[in-house]
Amino acid sequence: MIIDAHQHFWQIARGDYGWLTRDLEGLYRDYLPADLKPELAACGIEGTVLVQAAPTDAETEFLLDLAENSRVIYGVVGWAALDGDHAEPHIEILAGHPKLKGLRPMIQDIADLDWVLSARAGRGFAAMVNNGLRLDGLVRANQITQLAKLADQYPDLPIVLDHAGKPDIAGGRFQGWAADIQNLARRPNVVCKLSGLLTEAGARIGDHDLAPYVDHLLESFGPSRLMWGSDWPVLRLAGAYQTWHAQAQRLLTALSPDEQALIFGGVATAFYGLETTRS
Repeated sequence: MIIDAHQHFWQIARGDYGWLTRDLEGLYRDYLPADLKPELAACGIEGTVLVQAAPTDAETEFLLDLAENSRVIYGVVGWAALDGDHAEPHIEILAGHPKLKGLRPMIQDIADLDWVLSARAGRGFAAMVNNGLRLDGLVRANQITQLAKLADQYPDLPIVLDHAGKPDIAGGRFQGWAADIQNLARRPNVVCKLSGLLTEAGARIGDHDLAPYVDHLLESFGPSRLMWGSDWPVLRLAGAYQTWHAQAQRLLTALSPDEQALIFGGVATAFYGLETTRS
């Protein structure tokens, strides 16, 4: 079973997508399940993990409502104010929804590099552990070290690094990112998403450009701790859904069929605890 471990939906009129502006040509429109359906069918993908795109409680409810009415959304990664005054009871309520699998604070937009290690945020992380939720670590390359420290602080919190930590592929920067990835991968509670690379690559989107980054992720995490995601529709800034899916397959051809099956579905299913059987 092939799973897209990272995709988004949004509805512009809801009005809480601060980053989504009219100058983002191709993105500034509604994206809903009917828009994704033909992409999934073309690639033989049976289900997805729907990830938040706005830091509001209202958007999390919006995503959960979509999931209740869609047979292809196997899990939702929502948002909650982990450092809020009522973080613990709110997270407990969210965790009661059968399709809510994790939370994603938008760490990449938080200026304080040590926010993830603060006592206030810690209340939220502890509540996630207590309620069996996973953390999607949306960080930039300069925040990977802090995510490793968080993993040490909460060894029972399953963490997935979104978009491979957003390496600067366009700028050709590799060594610093590679060292931080290797260090992060030593934490057994951390896995990584093979997603978002094209939007970090600028004009360097060929297989030969991406291969060093993909190979290093494989060396660091191994197939049993990597999961493929499209990051659609953000992906559309750099390429098409089917193009990225096919490119990822090419970049992983050296792996055995069983190893490829892990990356394209098995790891996401196990990590998020997805219920993939259909009634």
